[in-house]
Amino acid sequence: MSNIEKSSGNVYADLGTHDAEEMLVKAHLAAKIGEIIKYRHLTQQEASDILGMPQSKVSNMLRGNFRGISEAKMIECLNLLGRDIEIVVKKAPRTHSTGHTSVVFA
Repeated sequence: MSNIEKSSGNVYADLGTHDAEEMLVKAHLAAKIGEIIKYRHLTQQEASDILGMPQSKVSNMLRGNFRGISEAKMIECLNLLGRDIEIVVKKAPRTHSTGHTSVVFA
C-alpha cells in the first residue's frame, strides 16, 4: 500500500523542480492563453499569427512545454489577445522571509 501525500498546491514544488514558483506562474499564464484561444475559436496557426511566434511554439506552450518561453513573452501574448495586465507589488507577510509570485485573473 502506498502513502498518499498532500500537495503543497504547486505540483512543480512537489516534484522538487528548482524553479517551481516560476513554472507554476507560467502554467497559469499558458492555461489562460489557451482558454482565450479556445473561446475565440482560433486555430493554432491563427493564434501563432496574432502572437508573433511559430505555431510549433504555440502548440508546445498549450501542451505545458513552456520552458523556452519567458513570463514576459506570455504576458505579451495576453496583451495581444486583448487582455490588460496589472502587476501589483506588495510587502510580504512577516511570516515569510522572501516574497511570493502568484497569478490572479479577474
